[in-house]
Amino acid sequence: MKVFAINGSPRMKKGNTELVLEPFLQGIRNAGSETEKYYATALNIQPCSCGYFYCWDNSPGNCIIDDDMQMLYPKLKKSDILVIATPVYTHLPGDLQNFINRLLPLMNPKLEMREERTRIRLRDNVNIKKIVLVSVCAWWEMGNFETVEKIIQELSKTTSVEYAGALLRPHAYMMSNQGNPTKDGKKILEYAKQAGTELIKEGTMHKETLNKISRPLISKEQYMIPHN
Repeated sequence: MKVFAINGSPRMKKGNTELVLEPFLQGIRNAGSETEKYYATALNIQPCSCGYFYCWDNSPGNCIIDDDMQMLYPKLKKSDILVIATPVYTHLPGDLQNFINRLLPLMNPKLEMREERTRIRLRDNVNIKKIVLVSVCAWWEMGNFETVEKIIQELSKTTSVEYAGALLRPHAYMMSNQGNPTKDGKKILEYAKQAGTELIKEGTMHKETLNKISRPLISKEQYMIPHN
């Protein structure tokens, strides 16, 4: 099984998104699957000119823009799982939004009506069957992820791909101290690795595992003290 991961954090390897994403991918590899990871900020991905629908009408499945997406499209087509990793940046970092918009050539423009919504499907030569979200934020509560998760859920529904769940880590900066994972942080990263293994071996991530990744590290009251 092949897994394609895109990290949308502008901080790339130095961010908390990477801190959670990498053990998750390690768990996937431990279960026998291949992973490829890319950083949206490190790539040349231009904004989509989707208003022209060249990839739907003029040359079906082919994007007219000559940038790094041309290198990514063949890899995406061969992938079974797409992992989208991002911090909450009101709501997505711009480079990651460009990547998502540029997935349009992978989509078949034949329209369907499902649950009273207009939907499409991925093209027959695209293997992606599941989409997973990995996301972190600095603020305390889980509600901060609602819009980001909704965006990825809508992408899944629109393309008829299974939304396989999300690893969500609020107040993520509290997982580490001076660049090193804390005791609680190490436990969270182990659960992230476990979630990756579950996804491959069982086809799903256990709710209990995801809850342990998201659990509060301090109370809301304690969190607010240094910020006021």
